[in-house]
Amino acid sequence: MTPQYFTAPDGVRLAYYELGQGRPLLLIHGFISDAHTNWMKFVPTAQRLADAGYRVIMPDLRAHGASDKPHDPAAYPKDVLADDAFALIAHLGLTDLDAAGYSLGARTLARMMARGFRPGRAVLSGMGLEGLTTADRRASYFRSVLTNLGHHAKGSPEWFVEAFLKTSGGDPIALNLLIDSFAGVTEDDLRSWDFPIGVVCGTDDQDNGHAEALADILPQGRYFPIPGNHMSAVTKQEQGVAMVAALTG
Repeated sequence: MTPQYFTAPDGVRLAYYELGQGRPLLLIHGFISDAHTNWMKFVPTAQRLADAGYRVIMPDLRAHGASDKPHDPAAYPKDVLADDAFALIAHLGLTDLDAAGYSLGARTLARMMARGFRPGRAVLSGMGLEGLTTADRRASYFRSVLTNLGHHAKGSPEWFVEAFLKTSGGDPIALNLLIDSFAGVTEDDLRSWDFPIGVVCGTDDQDNGHAEALADILPQGRYFPIPGNHMSAVTKQEQGVAMVAALTG
């Protein structure tokens, strides 16, 4: 995919990709990943969504992929990823769209919705209740991974995250700074989102809490279990199938 670029209000250059034609769908990747890795590299989830009639819009989040990766802490204020997503929507002139995100992408989408964004339909993937209500749930874990590279026991969860960081070409300094920007939502926020929201999550994925509990608290929430854990579920065909079902069913 060939990136396009826009400039965030604070001057940071951000990349995004488009695939397909039809109803706009904002599709946000997870932490340490990027648009291509999350949505195209392992399985063509983005292509499946495009084939279902969507204009799929995939940003590379700040500090990820082809977007700028500043080493200045001032570039990572609280909620900056939601700010960037709002800036992309404004840049494209979108007023009516659907939205979906995986892991950090789901939390970013949740922060947007907590601030008043109302997509027609939404998908929160790789996410559970506690991962939204407690934004720093795994902050210390990721800080440990990013600041101790080369020292993790082979085969450990930290070692696998480091291996993924190498494949994605991630910048550990920028990613560590980005953690400071994470923010959560309240259960009252979740109960106020009275529109269709699919919760797609691997049956062995507890990294961000309980996905079924998240679906239960949402007024129109629907749980879509798929095979796998947090690292593997996103690489399976069932991810795209479930997302299409959540967005069109």
